[in-house]
Amino acid sequence: MKNNSLVIFFLAVFAIISCDSKSVYDTYSTLSEGSWNKNNAVVFTFDVKDSIHKKNLFINLRNNEDYAYSNLFLITQLRFADGQVLVDTLEYDMTDTSGKFLGKGFSGVKENKLFYKENITFPTTGTHTFKVTQAMRKNGKIEGIKELKGITQVGFRIEKTQ
Repeated sequence: MKNNSLVIFFLAVFAIISCDSKSVYDTYSTLSEGSWNKNNAVVFTFDVKDSIHKKNLFINLRNNEDYAYSNLFLITQLRFADGQVLVDTLEYDMTDTSGKFLGKGFSGVKENKLFYKENITFPTTGTHTFKVTQAMRKNGKIEGIKELKGITQVGFRIEKTQ
């Protein structure tokens, strides 16, 4: 009887932990061989059913020890269903001042949840597209880094605001 109670307890805890009531959209794209080519945009297509309530948008990144930089530059494009387009160039810190990777994770892979847009209301319902490309460059160089090593996955997440 104790074993059944223990199993039920762990299942209940797992169910509570795994519930994510804020999430509206959350998906990842895996990059081949843990490398992000500067010409390969990661594209997410998603449907918006709510054009009234505010949302927070995040770029999720998973990186490993092969990532050799303290920051990350991205170019993003958010295309709304009505054709309106928002383009941004963004910079995110990937390490603290001592060089230790930011993000969560116990192994060699760190997960970073990076704010993209806060308290945004989608202007219309329908199919929207989010596109992100890496825009890293070496110091003093104009041409971008062709293969950015160490980024294993790129994700996009939409959450309800509280």
